Amino acid sequence: MAEGNSAESGFAADRRCESFDSFVRTIAALRAPNGCPWDREQTHESIAHNMIEEAFEAVDAIEAGDVAHMREELGDVLLQVVLQSQIAADAGEFTIDDVCREVDAKMIRRHPHVFGEAAASDSAAVLDIWDAVKVEEKKRADSQAGERTGLLDGVPTSFPALMQAQKISRKAAAVGFEWDCIDEVWAKVAEEIEEFKDAETPEQAEEEFGDILFALVNVARWSHIDSEGALRRACAKFRRRWSFIEGAAWAQGRDVSDLTQAEMEELWQQAKARE
Repeated sequence: MAEGNSAESGFAADRRCESFDSFVRTIAALRAPNGCPWDREQTHESIAHNMIEEAFEAVDAIEAGDVAHMREELGDVLLQVVLQSQIAADAGEFTIDDVCREVDAKMIRRHPHVFGEAAASDSAAVLDIWDAVKVEEKKRADSQAGERTGLLDGVPTSFPALMQAQKISRKAAAVGFEWDCIDEVWAKVAEEIEEFKDAETPEQAEEEFGDILFALVNVARWSHIDSEGALRRACAKFRRRWSFIEGAAWAQGRDVSDLTQAEMEELWQQAKARE
């Protein structure tokens, strides 16, 4: 094991997480027979959507750099994890200890460069190790179950499209379905753009446009860029600049729709300059 990577870097190895234990007891009390009627009625399915909402709110706080809000939203995410685990415990399915034990074992297993003999000189090598370990985990799981599952079956179709595309392409690359260099990926982008231009029907155009986006996601993957995060930041940037244009129009007693194209472009450039 590499030196200097023990749990003591953050917390002493034997230090109990008293706040976490107290929180788990609070949620258990809410679900107890004399607890909260609303909490007692909840099922895995009834609050599943809350997990997604709280995760997105946490991401918003992170991207805004709002530390206080981030702390609050991470607590809300933790609430969903602990509440779902308590619902499972009440049904005899699993406990929060099982959740922590399994994810702890997974993190150790997927970091052999820290807890084993593997070596990784940079983050790209770490991702390669992570993907390789996941492939081996899938093989063992299939062997134990006595049946095979598809490589991409574990990628939820409910993921945002860019996130789904990046997950799919990473999994395929992990088993060897990959370009040799990023120049080949850019060539694929160019090929898809030409096919889009040659499309003869709206349906073909839509399909080819999707192929362009998928190819660009692979450019991002090769460049170690998270496609979903990059587009979220691009949207946030457009929002900021558009807000500046609207504010400038309102300051003149006008609506933004009253501005000419040239006026909007001038204000857009001013917004860019301010950044």
